Amino acid sequence: MTFMPQTDLQKDSTVRPPPPTTCSALVVGDPSVSRSVLLLAAVTAASQMGMRVMFFTQTQIQSLPASLQKCVPSLGPESLKKIKFSYPRTVEELLQQMASLHESTNTTPTPPSLIIVDRLEGFLCGPQGGSHSEFHRGEQSCAAHLSALLCDTAAFLTQVLEQRSSSSGPCRFIASFQSDVDPGQTGGEPSATDPILETLDRYFKVRCTLDQDRGYEATAAGLQQIWHIYLSGRGITEASCAKESKDRPDVAQEWQLLIFPNGLMEFKLV
Repeated sequence: MTFMPQTDLQKDSTVRPPPPTTCSALVVGDPSVSRSVLLLAAVTAASQMGMRVMFFTQTQIQSLPASLQKCVPSLGPESLKKIKFSYPRTVEELLQQMASLHESTNTTPTPPSLIIVDRLEGFLCGPQGGSHSEFHRGEQSCAAHLSALLCDTAAFLTQVLEQRSSSSGPCRFIASFQSDVDPGQTGGEPSATDPILETLDRYFKVRCTLDQDRGYEATAAGLQQIWHIYLSGRGITEASCAKESKDRPDVAQEWQLLIFPNGLMEFKLV
């Protein structure tokens, strides 16, 4: 998959979660598309904003897509050095590595100001890979604990960045999650019947839901895929520029992601 430059552009889940940071987002949908979005966010932050990025994923990344150079012309070796990839295998390893970010600030001149977690469901499902419909209270508590640690780590690193007068603050975090619930069967709102996603939503201020358009419009337009991107949550509805989606009253903004046969991607505000 390649990219096109965007020109328009707590251990118990019942415990009340801490207020989400002002810069947190949960990308929900197809894992291949959501990972492309996360990688694009990482290289953009590192190359254009000078931010250090911590990227957690279970899948080894041998090399970044060459097309990222087209999307981010300033991407170079020095920018790539600002992105650190870590590969925890289990949720326990992820929690340990994330907690270690508190300690690394004593030895690292500049702590990360963007934390990315790829495919939360891979950590929450465990090695058995059970479906979300089989999740019980234990998995919801695990999702709450992991999300709370993300919030706490981001808040802690924000304080460190402010103390060091860094221009990279505050610390943001982004994660992706694929629900087993079909959004098409729940009015485009998988959290209506997915308790894990409902738990995650309490900790992330913005939800970015990817919903593929399976109609004939993509074929007629000569496109490979059309994805609707619904932005919702307090982080969007609080913005003065927010407007309701005509098809989804619960959505503050709607975008389209066009994927062409050659793999190029383009974003359009609906």
